[in-house]
Amino acid sequence: MLESADRRTFLKLVGAGTAALATTRLGSAAGGPRPHVHRVHHIPPPDFADSNRHPGLESMLFSLAADGIRFYQGSTPHPLSGPDGLIAADDTVLIKVNAQWKYRGCSNSDVTRGVVQRILDHPDGFTGEVVIIENGQGRGSLNCDTTSGCDGGTREVHANAENEGHSFSWLVQQLFQDDRVGERLLDGIRTTFIAADDHDTEGYRTLANVSYPCFFTPRGTRVEFKEGLWNGSSHDSQRLKWINIPTMKDHKDLNVTGCLKNIYGLITTYNEPIPHHDPNQGGKVMGEFFTLVRPATLNLLDHIWVSHASLCGFPPNTTTRRDMLVAGFDPCAIDAWSARHVLYPISGDPAHDPDIPGYFRSYLLDARDTINANGGIFGEDATIDEAAVIARHQDQRKIQLALARRGDDVYLEWAGAAAPYRVERDSAPDFLSPQTLADGLTATEYTDLGAAADGATWYYRVTAL
Repeated sequence: MLESADRRTFLKLVGAGTAALATTRLGSAAGGPRPHVHRVHHIPPPDFADSNRHPGLESMLFSLAADGIRFYQGSTPHPLSGPDGLIAADDTVLIKVNAQWKYRGCSNSDVTRGVVQRILDHPDGFTGEVVIIENGQGRGSLNCDTTSGCDGGTREVHANAENEGHSFSWLVQQLFQDDRVGERLLDGIRTTFIAADDHDTEGYRTLANVSYPCFFTPRGTRVEFKEGLWNGSSHDSQRLKWINIPTMKDHKDLNVTGCLKNIYGLITTYNEPIPHHDPNQGGKVMGEFFTLVRPATLNLLDHIWVSHASLCGFPPNTTTRRDMLVAGFDPCAIDAWSARHVLYPISGDPAHDPDIPGYFRSYLLDARDTINANGGIFGEDATIDEAAVIARHQDQRKIQLALARRGDDVYLEWAGAAAPYRVERDSAPDFLSPQTLADGLTATEYTDLGAAADGATWYYRVTAL
């Protein structure tokens, strides 16, 4: 069983002598190999009344940080930040969603909303750009009103969100209304091919058996997906990041869609050298993109809803709510683990089983072998084997608390459970004489002013009321 029963109100104690509290206590990775898969379960529907932060994503970021994977790269003391973090304050961050479909067949725009907000909340002050992108191969719509929705070809908006009107375009144009947040549908450039020295035309370059897009963001930044950001004379590869946000679902040709196959909305399928839906060759295309072009900065596979019996996530009886997110760097491990433990147990369809010979296993193996032949993902081999995949599980109902020292102050931030919260401190870890610092908080952060000034030792806890 993957699930476990837990209290909805959970006490979490993170103790630290403030005199020695230079950075967050959460950030030291646990001993042993780093997990391939991080799973957050029991995610409640987002409220969004006080914040754009998504409860499942918040717990995921703290779970990743517990294994030394910080979301932010920066110098400001913060529980989710460090010099080797994922997203710098001046990065251009592309969020790759699936918008070829709508209903539960497209990426979850509530989760996407939470990712965008977290980037904008960079503790160093975000000066870069976030762009939601997709190539729907002529059928895409970031407004989630594509006619390829299995509903008779209507232009109705049906986002994969608690509110179906909250499409990706709605996020950009109505919710955020921030010039740091944009959208680009790449369908219009999918038939244009450009040379390596063409930095003005929007289109695609080819490399081995794959292609990759080159385009301008709404702010005019030139993105060349393999090389990086073009500044007029050279490329900056370090400041280009992409976050892969697919949804796991059934697929009529390749059996399963997940992290690997989501790159089919980054390549162009126009005049392609290898048929991307050929199960005997598709895995090679996927593996080459993740290695020869650019690996995802983070893969975030959505299991809030699982379309176990349809590609387009419609009608409703072809979908099942699971309220989970899975993340990591290795797309092969994530897809294999998720199909094995989430999709296949729902559907019972052998085509979804990564351990049974078939189209899905075939492309998983080819992608894995191609990735490993090209040096792996960030230098680590990809895997699909159950015995080799290390998974970390986090119940969203449990609070994860972390601290950071900021001069004489102690900054606390946490994720998990639900507001309101109580923040307490004590001079001893048994909390026999706690001091209540705040009661009824709806926010998930608190600053204990001056707590680090006198060299005293304080222990903190946060309780969901």
